[in-house]
Amino acid sequence: MTGARRPRPSNLLRMGALVAVEGLDGAGKRTLIDAVVAGLRARGLRAATVAFPRYGRSVHADLAAEALRGRHGDLAASVNAMALLFALDRAAARDDLLKLLADNDIVLLDRYVASNAAYNAARTDQSADGEMASWVAELEFGRFELPVPDVQVLLDVPIELAAERARRRGELDSARALDAYESDKGLQERTAAVYRVLAESHWHGPWWIHAPHDDPATLTARLSEKVAR
Repeated sequence: MTGARRPRPSNLLRMGALVAVEGLDGAGKRTLIDAVVAGLRARGLRAATVAFPRYGRSVHADLAAEALRGRHGDLAASVNAMALLFALDRAAARDDLLKLLADNDIVLLDRYVASNAAYNAARTDQSADGEMASWVAELEFGRFELPVPDVQVLLDVPIELAAERARRRGELDSARALDAYESDKGLQERTAAVYRVLAESHWHGPWWIHAPHDDPATLTARLSEKVAR
């Protein structure tokens, strides 16, 4: 039937727990995820990771990255167009993500739907309860039927620390030079504020806060307990 949605996968068929790690550019998400995955595997758990946007693998992600570096005319000026590109990247990965969840005890994501809500709400000077965050959720969880995370972890670091890490990363790797979002201090500040409200309001599921001084082993233990339950 034209326009009919695919049935949502039953949670009974989904073995793994889906965990999204969120935070600003340079917050240290990759480092945290690597440490947690190593800890989980040491405990005998099957763990997999996916990083969004999938640069180099997704045409939608690559178009968004190019737009943020000045290409494709005024594409980057459109908040909804950029949000849609990032959402389409995740939508294209949906089947792979569901397979990872079926084959693993836990799947950790470096960014997910909340990043689209946080950055684009910040771009439009809205908060987490505004129209933009609602539109992103309906688009990705609703229309694209992406699985909702079992836990979302906010890596809440000082803005100055995240900015310095992102700057150093760009200096060491020209392919990761700061884009229009990363170089906009005001946007990063507003995004951090939206992220905190998303976490405080438990936007689309439970949120945990992880501070820079928190031991990754603590997060590993909490996730192991959640998988065991």
